[in-house]
Amino acid sequence: MRKIIVLSFITLDGVMQAPGGPDEDTSSGFKYGGWTVPYFDEVGAKIMEKQMKPADLLLGRKTFEIFVSYWPKHENGWPGINDVTKYVMSKTMKKSDWKNSVFLKNLVDIKKLKNSKGSDIQVWGSDKLVQMLLKNDLVDELWLKIFPVTLGTGKRLFGDGTIPAAFTLLESSVTPSGVIIANYKRAGKVKTGSF
Repeated sequence: MRKIIVLSFITLDGVMQAPGGPDEDTSSGFKYGGWTVPYFDEVGAKIMEKQMKPADLLLGRKTFEIFVSYWPKHENGWPGINDVTKYVMSKTMKKSDWKNSVFLKNLVDIKKLKNSKGSDIQVWGSDKLVQMLLKNDLVDELWLKIFPVTLGTGKRLFGDGTIPAAFTLLESSVTPSGVIIANYKRAGKVKTGSF
């Protein structure tokens, strides 16, 4: 069985939309694209380099379109990205010229993928896909980069339908610019108690 690892840049209020640039995703009038850029530093870059190791990707259609417009021509920024398999959850797209792109239609396809043999599967961006994975308890790990900013509006990592779930912190660090980097592993059901 393969692990599904969600990697996300999020604000303190959980927004994940358009972290990389002003034109990345302006849907719903989002005007804060590129909100991560002022906080990138050498420490964060080293951690990102480690997290961008070659692994198969599972992407929603919109994130795939953003990736396909950039990464095939800039592989030196993410070595191996063109060689790994890109699984794309889409109801409308069926093919792409980006090599090793495979299109999935539904949750059953994702479950089959998770139960297959191969590398870990990384999910970048893809808010609707991530919410579907969380709702169906298919996320094994969360690798979050939490930025010291609130935006109040935008697509969020945790939306309606997220099930109650416990996670264990595997690793954490804080960059000089105040970004908290935390890797969590799924750890069963939520436990409660009283003081």
